[in-house]
Amino acid sequence: MHIIVVTVVLSIVGLFMSLAFVGIVPSFIALILSIYCLKQKKSIARARALALSVVGVILPIIMYINSYGISAPHLRTDGLSFVAGIIYDNYSNMGLNMEWMKDNKLAAESMGADLAAGEGENGDGLSGPGDGAGANEGGSGAFGDAGATGGTNGAFGAGADDGPGAGGAATDSEDAMYYVSNEGKENKPEEPVEPNSIDASQYNQDIFEKLEEATNDYDKKPISTKVGASDDDMPSYGGLPVGTLIVAQYFREDVHNCNPVLVLQNKTGKTCRYEGRFIARDEDGNELDTSEVCVEVVENDAKFVLEGRFDKSELGGKIPAMYEFSVTKRDPYEMDMTGDVVVYTKEKGNSVVVAAENLSDKRVKVDAFVLFFDNNELVDCIWLIPHNQDDVCVTPGSVASIRGDAYYRFDRTETYYTAYEAVGGIQD
Repeated sequence: MHIIVVTVVLSIVGLFMSLAFVGIVPSFIALILSIYCLKQKKSIARARALALSVVGVILPIIMYINSYGISAPHLRTDGLSFVAGIIYDNYSNMGLNMEWMKDNKLAAESMGADLAAGEGENGDGLSGPGDGAGANEGGSGAFGDAGATGGTNGAFGAGADDGPGAGGAATDSEDAMYYVSNEGKENKPEEPVEPNSIDASQYNQDIFEKLEEATNDYDKKPISTKVGASDDDMPSYGGLPVGTLIVAQYFREDVHNCNPVLVLQNKTGKTCRYEGRFIARDEDGNELDTSEVCVEVVENDAKFVLEGRFDKSELGGKIPAMYEFSVTKRDPYEMDMTGDVVVYTKEKGNSVVVAAENLSDKRVKVDAFVLFFDNNELVDCIWLIPHNQDDVCVTPGSVASIRGDAYYRFDRTETYYTAYEAVGGIQD
């Protein structure tokens, strides 16, 4: 009698602990005991204990697959531990706000860094790109990557992963996630260049002067006081391919359009082409408008943006009551070139300049999405394509830039980009 009581209690405890992934061990023990008890005597109580233990074992396995797919665990770029990462992914996919886990992680790391580094001075100089996929950070927009010196006065520095995104500069690392942020951060000591990273000395340092020249005209541009319309609680439903995660989900509108925005991450283990379809629906579920988009090439582990666009004139001047999205993936048609491109961003007034440096001997197409936030609300999203040719590409060994103007006020930006070989069009 005692063993069945222990089995039932262990099954219940293991099931509840499995909701946080850590219950697989007690559930597995309860499963073995419940099978033993059921063989000794068949009863409803023992069958219930078996059912609870089976669920307690299966649930963590499902949670693991949702995070890592059918593959071994890998180093996470968001800084979360193995178990914390699984919990974050699963409950975020259920629509719960789990950003507090990252906030606590960043706060702990910041406190540890402050204790280790002691008092330091803010850097305000220029620094070139380094290795890794760190967030570009600076008080008024930043260039550069991990290993660079950060600054609070528009310094071109870098830091750790911040917000829903990944690194600012593309490398051949499997954890590269092509994301740029502009949030200020205390300067960090330079880190040694790893053997497989891109050496900063090979970059054309004139990029900083060129970007300064390109943005000088916007120095005195007034900051917009207009508040952007954002509704991140817009009801939605949809589906994603196996191995694709939702990092963030937004819904914003302006005078002419209302746009659902998905920030996704490719965790399939391979490079993919993604195609998305958004459907606007009314209160009764009737289809009002559709929008189809695609991202040509997304490397494994990279984060990217799918933005739907609904014309308000097609919706009677209103926003939909809900929207549906469906995302599919397939093998890409184009050659991924993110490892041969470095992307920089800088803010000037209410504008942002995106520059891309092509380090390869091929023509490259760069697609960049800049997300503008005000108090964590998405107020604008601009698709920008840096180019220095009529057929919209970056020629070999060159730097191209493009400016985007935000209509609404913002206090930070995030930039996600993909790059692939530009085939056809004008040849050199």
